[in-house]
Amino acid sequence: MNLLLTFCNPDIKITLLIQGKFRFYKFFIANKLSAACLAILLLFSIHAAAQQTDSLKTNKAAVTTVTGHIVDDGSGLPLAYISITFNGSNFGTTSDKDGNFRLSAGGLFSRVTFSYVGYTSLTRTIKPGQAIQLQVRMRSKQTQLKEVSVTSGKKARYRNKGNPAVELIQQVIDHKDENRMEAADYYQYNQYERIGMSLFHLSPKIVNGKFFGKYKFMLDSSQVIDGRKETSLPVYFSEKLYQHYYRKEPAKFISILQAQKETNIIKFVDTAGLDTYLNRFYGNDIDIYANNIFIVTNQFLSPISNHSPDFYKFFITDTIQTDKGKLVGISFTPRNKGDLLFEGRLLVSLDGHYAVQSCELDVNKQININFMRSLKVKLDFKQFPGGRYYLQKSDVAADFGILKNKGLAVYGQRTVFYDNYKLNQPQPAEFYEGKSTQTMADANKPDTAYWAQHRSDTLNSQQKQLYARINRLESMPSYKRFTWIAATLTGGFATVGPVQIGPIGSIFAYDNQEGARFQLGGRTTPALSKTVFFDGYTAYGTKDKTAKYELNTYLSLNKTAPYRYANNYFKIGYRYDVDLPGQSFAVSNQQAALTSFHTGTTNYWLYNRTFTLAYVRDFDNHFSYNLALRNWNQRPAGTLQFQSNTDNSLIPSLTTTEVALGMRYAPHEQFIQGTIFRHTIYSKYPIFNLQINHGFAGLLNGAYSYNNISANIFKRFYMSQLGFTDITLLGNLVTGKVPFPLLNMPPANQSLKYDPDGYNNMNYLEFVSDHSAGINITHSFNGFILNKIPLIEHLKWREFLSFKAIYGGLRAENNPLLSANLYNLPPALGNANGTYALGSTPYIEAGVGIGNIFKLLRVDVIKRFNYLDHPGVNQYGIKFSITPDL
Repeated sequence: MNLLLTFCNPDIKITLLIQGKFRFYKFFIANKLSAACLAILLLFSIHAAAQQTDSLKTNKAAVTTVTGHIVDDGSGLPLAYISITFNGSNFGTTSDKDGNFRLSAGGLFSRVTFSYVGYTSLTRTIKPGQAIQLQVRMRSKQTQLKEVSVTSGKKARYRNKGNPAVELIQQVIDHKDENRMEAADYYQYNQYERIGMSLFHLSPKIVNGKFFGKYKFMLDSSQVIDGRKETSLPVYFSEKLYQHYYRKEPAKFISILQAQKETNIIKFVDTAGLDTYLNRFYGNDIDIYANNIFIVTNQFLSPISNHSPDFYKFFITDTIQTDKGKLVGISFTPRNKGDLLFEGRLLVSLDGHYAVQSCELDVNKQININFMRSLKVKLDFKQFPGGRYYLQKSDVAADFGILKNKGLAVYGQRTVFYDNYKLNQPQPAEFYEGKSTQTMADANKPDTAYWAQHRSDTLNSQQKQLYARINRLESMPSYKRFTWIAATLTGGFATVGPVQIGPIGSIFAYDNQEGARFQLGGRTTPALSKTVFFDGYTAYGTKDKTAKYELNTYLSLNKTAPYRYANNYFKIGYRYDVDLPGQSFAVSNQQAALTSFHTGTTNYWLYNRTFTLAYVRDFDNHFSYNLALRNWNQRPAGTLQFQSNTDNSLIPSLTTTEVALGMRYAPHEQFIQGTIFRHTIYSKYPIFNLQINHGFAGLLNGAYSYNNISANIFKRFYMSQLGFTDITLLGNLVTGKVPFPLLNMPPANQSLKYDPDGYNNMNYLEFVSDHSAGINITHSFNGFILNKIPLIEHLKWREFLSFKAIYGGLRAENNPLLSANLYNLPPALGNANGTYALGSTPYIEAGVGIGNIFKLLRVDVIKRFNYLDHPGVNQYGIKFSITPDL
């Protein structure tokens, strides 16, 4: 087949720098793992600068630098992704989309080699230790280009119709199913992966300072990042070996972790799921044949997705003759530079299968991702008997920095090798009945000899020494002091022997009931006991002049702390504190400033005394339950009163005793383990919650018998370039005759902080019901609309839409206007807004938000659509949230 090449757009450019400025606040570190990694060197800088006495030292070692431009000898067109290396070294880079390159490294190098599949390798002699500029022309081993047409002057308008590149991509799309491994009934393969993360762009003043001198053995001076030699500080490195098995019908995929080895110096980032996060972050199981590729916390549209011609421009750049047949090179670039799309190049077979033989994926500088300076994805496929190409190697590298082209930065790389493919060789049927994720009992393999024998690739000299260097670092007292400070700031707890003091974010708060609230708390760690744990706090308000406290004791059956996964413990606890009706007034560790300020009046308060005896259990399939016996005494405060509707007498407090069963199921859940809570890494799988409470009248002074059942289902729907939608369905049912404090109270929010699960324009205790159903919808466009508006597009803002509705009612037996022996609903008198039964008209609110303002702030404008005649109601409200995000 002869191909006519008409290069419609020769001016394809790629620059891997993110623009923008960002101001970093330390108390947001715990919110996002990538920001926490950047904080490592910030903290190092503060500590080092305080002790530095040495002046800046100059490295006088010889440096050889080669820059230039590479073109095809036949067509004169620029050649992208050409490999350039100094002979006899591991220093190398690749040319960019315009064929430009720069390679610089310390040392006296006299020869540089240019190579790429389909082209004859070329070696040039250069002068060692000098800056050299070269113009390079490379010859195709066997070119198939019969005609080259290069237009001059005004560029031709790009069109899909009649474009041979689009026609070829459509063939690749049409043949996707047959080229995926899932086309086989059974397959299995081995996988070796390694993940490394380093800090680079280290300040010479810090590196050469007196304080850092003792840590210089940790530096890696050989790492090449974006074609440049960089001095870096390795902070994390892991290796894993897997065996994978697939069955088509019924569908089953089994992964068996055979061996793993890990070391890191950022243990103060209190995340047991660090490896899980990095795998997800750097593209776990990248499938070029999928419509969307999940990487760097976002969903990118694949260049061979079903609708890729609507979002990408394609250009045929060359054809190549190999010993196994012809290949065509196709370059692609986004139609809109700000969308979550790749730039890069594909090599496609012309043997009738139209399979991808290799691909290189980059991003442009205008993409709406924060802090990212570059992203490079390389996939190499190997042809197997039958003509199909299967993935042989995957390499993903990305670096992030607060500033776009200077200052501290984080570089991460995930390299995966796949081998020993076996097709249609099924295992025994009972094998596929096993768990989808399995770990060998002896998977932890610290032995160096084992890895030298089993890894699919060899480590470079710096990687080989990393394990020993980190072991040496961890034994140094100064490093231990530094990690203590960093762990306190990022995790919110200060470790003192076997005790942790915190959370730091709860030390101070303010509300109109307590005034200024001061709190001091702590918990024990496994250093004291791996079976028995304690936690608690004491607090005092300057206005109510009342001491509050909580004390919990845990008996761990699996010798795991109660704040770690997986839970399997008994708990006994007692708590006395002030809360808002219907919700716990817990201070957010990261956003205490916003939760301390409220809109409107907040005069309804409860002083709660709660005794709890519970058993909590997590299972490997991410099903969990919490079975508890709770005795609960509520005493009204502020303007809230418990008043009998029979004789209008005031009731000082309400006591209930109940058994509560909470169940949660999150299939295939992955999460980051924080110091207190788990942070789910959202995926396409739903999360189910069910809570059943039964009250016993007469037991431990319990006043009422009732059932309170609530349930919700959460699911995230990914919509490719249109972003994603979060939908929550919820419902509640209360049976039995009970006063309003025991009815369902929708989670209102009068704070300035936006609550994704609450009703942001509803007043506290505004509504009660004994049956209700609701829906919460939030859609994030990820900048899809604003990216296309001139001037606005450079701000990289992101759009949000939200909609919330709840419908319910109050049966006659629980309505104090229709039934005796209940409590009157709080009236709207004085500064009180009053409480109402949720009527036949659903409560509805909707909002429009703009996020990523200054890369961390989100502002939502909320409109309330009904019940506007209630006192103290605002139809419109403004909420804020601080969410530094990529």
